[in-house]
Amino acid sequence: MNDWPEAWSDDNRGPRYGRGSGAAQPEGARAMRQVRRDPAAPQYGAGVPQQPSYTDGGYDDAYDSGYNTGQVYGSPGGHGPGDTPGPGPRPAPRWGRRIKWTVITLATVLVVTSVATYFWADSKLRHEVDLSKVIDRPQSGSGTNYLIVGSDSREGMTKADEKKLHTGAAEGKRTDSMMILHVGDNGDTLISLPRDSDVEIPSYQGSTSGKVYPATGRREKLNAAYAEDGPTLLVRTIEYNTGLHIDHYVEIGFQGFANIVDAVGGVQIDIDKGFKDKWSGADFQAGKQTLNGQQALAFVRTRHAFAASDLQRTKNQQKFLAALAHEVATPSTVLNPFKLYPTMGAGLDSLIVDKDMSLWDLASMFWAMKGVNGGDGTSMNMPISGSTGGNLVWDKTKVKTLVNELNNDQKITVSGN
Repeated sequence: MNDWPEAWSDDNRGPRYGRGSGAAQPEGARAMRQVRRDPAAPQYGAGVPQQPSYTDGGYDDAYDSGYNTGQVYGSPGGHGPGDTPGPGPRPAPRWGRRIKWTVITLATVLVVTSVATYFWADSKLRHEVDLSKVIDRPQSGSGTNYLIVGSDSREGMTKADEKKLHTGAAEGKRTDSMMILHVGDNGDTLISLPRDSDVEIPSYQGSTSGKVYPATGRREKLNAAYAEDGPTLLVRTIEYNTGLHIDHYVEIGFQGFANIVDAVGGVQIDIDKGFKDKWSGADFQAGKQTLNGQQALAFVRTRHAFAASDLQRTKNQQKFLAALAHEVATPSTVLNPFKLYPTMGAGLDSLIVDKDMSLWDLASMFWAMKGVNGGDGTSMNMPISGSTGGNLVWDKTKVKTLVNELNNDQKITVSGN
């Protein structure tokens, strides 16, 4: 008695193995029977594939080895016995996540760069003027008042620079220009103070000695106050003679001014009438033109070529500084790091400011000057009523009205010379 299933007996041949009971078994079936005689081989049942059937000496269509279609075992499709499963369809890109992390990365870089630039730029400002040393100050009004001073300092200049820029080699420094810029909600106002303005020197505290010098009633040209005790006495003298509180102080010398102009690639300006001046080196034709640092310095320093002398020079200074501010604040400068950083580097370490001045204050000043140049504000000279001993006398009535309007941040109704 055999111990394997009856269906696999040699004497139990049926139609499964051929067309009749005596049909010969296929060679493959005989080999399979030998395997099935192995007691260790798994028996049919749960988890074991069913034995394929044979018809006409071959496999059923339900069990196609792949030879009929030309396939070989292990093909990438993974459909036949022994085939290796393929990788399957590629997953769709997760664009939302990619965009999210790109935005986060860019924002982080922007914040880090902005913060680093701010501290770098702030460190270059020279906070050398202590306005707390100014005594008996008038009460602050509405808006912000900047005192902008151009000095004739030759600091950092070589003999070749002095010759090239026609500055001479005078020791020390004096004020070459003075302007008050009022920044308020009802328009910005830029007022030039002629350096030959006749003013009274008040009592003041020495910037280095700390000693208080009493008033003697003496009258001097405005630039003499700066020559006597520097920025703090200049601020004290302007506040005393106008009643206007100065909030911030900004000063730049010859070399720094020329460097800033060159750093922005020059400044375009429209000159109404051509002029020459051997003292400043000016030699200009009328019309629109772009001035480099050397030419710009000559333009703002010239006074001997004009009948109105210092009054015409203050108008030219206002015109050029407003144009410079406009150039510095253009997108081509602000958004171009290869232009922005050289401009900031050339300008910031050339500026002397008060100890409380921040970069935001400086930016506000430049934007206001740009606005004045664009027609959004008022540009004028301090009202003059006449002269005495070569000094220009301010019109007291107009000055009082002007200061009152500035303190209350009102529209300016006063005109200057």
